[in-house]
Amino acid sequence: MCTRVVYKGPNNTIITARSMDFTMEIPANLWLFPKGLERTSSYKTREISWTSKYGSVATSSYDMAVSDGMNEKGLVANLLWLTSTQYPDVYPDTEDNYLVVSYWAQYVLDNFATVAEAVDELKMEKFTIVSDNIPNTDRFVDVHLSISDAMGDNAIFEYINGKLTIHHHPSYTVMTNDPIYESQLAINEYWKDIPGKIFLPGTNRAPDRFVRASFYITAVPQTDDKRIAIASAFSVIRQCSVPYGISIEGYPNLSTTRWRTVSDQKNLTYYYEDALSPNAIWVNFKNLDFNGKVRKLALEKDEIYAGETSALFVESEPFEFLNIK
Repeated sequence: MCTRVVYKGPNNTIITARSMDFTMEIPANLWLFPKGLERTSSYKTREISWTSKYGSVATSSYDMAVSDGMNEKGLVANLLWLTSTQYPDVYPDTEDNYLVVSYWAQYVLDNFATVAEAVDELKMEKFTIVSDNIPNTDRFVDVHLSISDAMGDNAIFEYINGKLTIHHHPSYTVMTNDPIYESQLAINEYWKDIPGKIFLPGTNRAPDRFVRASFYITAVPQTDDKRIAIASAFSVIRQCSVPYGISIEGYPNLSTTRWRTVSDQKNLTYYYEDALSPNAIWVNFKNLDFNGKVRKLALEKDEIYAGETSALFVESEPFEFLNIK
């Protein structure tokens, strides 16, 4: 469920696009989080607290977690489903630190300007991720994290067999879902010998979307013309999306695309497109105050906007991230 791809054009044109695919409605809102915001992740009696170094614009899920976003330095974070995830065991009687998965993407947006900074910090494993079911469902949250920065660097973070695995390289521009990232790279290597303009795998399965995204992101025009580059990134992520209402019996992870985002990391503009909306909207960071208050652009009740929407954000109390009591 979900596809993420990074477009790299000339003159530092870096754009990250992603789709959010899910089996059920996943209400989203856009949030402006300023720098200097105090946060605390709670797992039972354990707490991790920090103050955001950077402001960001993020897309929430159920107003309980952040699934996607970009900070003022052009660092982008995307959470995607990975059924193969196995988080480390929890040992309540130890002094281990745990970060609730609802904060994972936002923690990165709050604290880091580049992928290298994030990798250097997170590989030290000062905390491990702990997860739970989506409230009122039997769906346990199994995810992996991708990050990209304004220089075109990329990293993928996965918990496999209880251990953190980090794939860090500028060439890691595509991520989908299962199998694990190492296997996805191997599958894609096979397809590189088959000309993409002659044949590409066409199903909604994650490996097929990985192959298509890998081919199309370099086949589209490579340009620093912002209008064409953004359109190209949108066209790739739309091509890898799942049509509305589509589901496949026996494959609950192949699901309808609910929304898409495109993050222009050079021009610091965040685009959002709901599958049920007639148009995309965007937020130019030049029009935002990252030293001010938390602000929200409501989307969860099918609100309709057009064009650049920074002036329509309304001062709001920040939502409560899901903690585990």
